[in-house]
Amino acid sequence: MNWGKGIVITLIVFISLMVGLVTICFKQDDIHLVTEDYYGEEIKYQDQIEKMINANSLDYKVLDYDGQLKKVDLHLPVGSKGTIHLFRPSDARLDQKIDFDISAMNANAFDLKSLKPGYWKLKLTWSENGVDYFHEEKINI
Repeated sequence: MNWGKGIVITLIVFISLMVGLVTICFKQDDIHLVTEDYYGEEIKYQDQIEKMINANSLDYKVLDYDGQLKKVDLHLPVGSKGTIHLFRPSDARLDQKIDFDISAMNANAFDLKSLKPGYWKLKLTWSENGVDYFHEEKINI
């Protein structure tokens, strides 16, 4: 085999590889954005910053995750209302939102056993006494 044949074979292999990768990229249909309305959410982000500042100013921890029992305990006062957004960065189809209303001190545990194992973000948004709060925690199930 001489240099000419080696170069031609290398080019054919390279072009075949590129055509294969482009074909794979075009066939993907499960590309998920963090949010459908990305730019609208970006404009409202200052409100989110104020909610995070409010949550950081609290003198108690708002949630605990128990990895063995796979549950989340909220430590919020009675009368708090809000949403837990279970965000899966790798697959938006697995995202879930759970609304809650703390009516008693012992009614604040959420079971996460039904979630697919892996990396999750818990985004907790709530309000109490007219003040809005936001807390985010990263967990592995």
